[in-house]
Amino acid sequence: MSDWLLLVLAILVFLIGFVGCFLPVLPGPPVSYVGMLILHFSDKFGGFSTLFLVSFALLALVVQILDYIVPAWGTKKFGGTKHGTWGSIIGLVFGIFILPSIVVIGPFGLFGIILGPFVGALIGETMAGQKSDKALRAAFGSFIGFLGGTLMKLVASVIITVSSFMN
Repeated sequence: MSDWLLLVLAILVFLIGFVGCFLPVLPGPPVSYVGMLILHFSDKFGGFSTLFLVSFALLALVVQILDYIVPAWGTKKFGGTKHGTWGSIIGLVFGIFILPSIVVIGPFGLFGIILGPFVGALIGETMAGQKSDKALRAAFGSFIGFLGGTLMKLVASVIITVSSFMN
């Protein structure tokens, strides 16, 4: 396969990896790592050492595992339940896909990414029987956990992508 074709394919995979940092159905850092592997097989752009590849595989793996721990930690730290965590995920999906199709004015996809998890967690906690002040606090914790996990995945994907081109 042509080196340039591998480069274009790797860039597309890196972009999918960045999208995966925000969508719970796509594992962002592991997808970005696949982009690195694609570049590795290019004569012109690749040829990474084994240590380099193993180090970034471990980074992607650790971040992916932490992505399941951090939101749950944020929710528990602020007194939330599983309902809040699931509400946060459902709110994110609603905010990204449904809200922009309902309201076409402005960057509602961006607002959906930010507000969807919070509102979803609040609804989830309220449905679980939490009083409004506790539901609000738990929703905030779920939101903070989600943002922490997302930021962690985004930083890891950026590091993987930039390192692929800097090596």
